Amino acid sequence: MQFQPETIYHIYNRGNRQQTIFFNRDNYIYFLEKVRKYMLPCSDILCWCLMPNHFHFLVNTTEASCTMVEKQNLPVQRLTESIRLLLSSYTKGIQKQQQFKGNLFQQKTKAKPVSGTERSYAFIAFNYIHQNPYNAGLVKKIEDWEFSSFRDYIGMRKGNLCNQQLAALLLDLDTNISNFYKASYMVIPDADVKGILG
Repeated sequence: MQFQPETIYHIYNRGNRQQTIFFNRDNYIYFLEKVRKYMLPCSDILCWCLMPNHFHFLVNTTEASCTMVEKQNLPVQRLTESIRLLLSSYTKGIQKQQQFKGNLFQQKTKAKPVSGTERSYAFIAFNYIHQNPYNAGLVKKIEDWEFSSFRDYIGMRKGNLCNQQLAALLLDLDTNISNFYKASYMVIPDADVKGILG
C-alpha cells in the first residue's frame, strides 16, 4: 500500500478463503482496541464497519500516515506498518483462541483512493460501508448492527473512533440526523460499488 497525504482511502480486507475473522463479541472489541492503538494515531478514521468475515474503514491520511518508519531495515509508511501490526497482533490472539495456525486474513489489504474522483466516491464509500450488514441481511435496519460507526453518527452511541467533524466537512454530510438517516439508505448502483472496490 502506498499512501498520499490528505487523501481519502477505502481500506478493507477479509478472512483468508472468506473464513470468519470475528467469532464472538469480544473479538470485535479486541479488534477495535487494536485499531485505536495502531491506526488512529496516524490517520483520521471517517467511518468503519466490522463484518463476521471482513472489515471496512474509510480514512483520511495525514502527514503522519505517510511518514517513513523502519521495518527490518527497510523504510515503510507508518500507516502501512500500522495496518500490518493491527492484523498480525489480532491474528495471534485469534490463533490462540481458536487453536489454529496459518493466515487469518487475505495477504493483501486493499486501500482504494476515493477522494478527488469525478464522482463522489468517498460519499458513496461512506454509505456503502455503513450499509454492509443491512445489505448482507444481518440486520433489518442499519443501526441494528453494533459494529459500525453508524450508531455514532445518528447519536445512538458516543463513540470517538471517527473524526465526525472532518467527515462532515470532507464528505459534505448533512448534519441534520433525519436527513443523514435518509441519505444513508440510498441505493448504490453496482457500477459505483465497483468504483469504490476497484
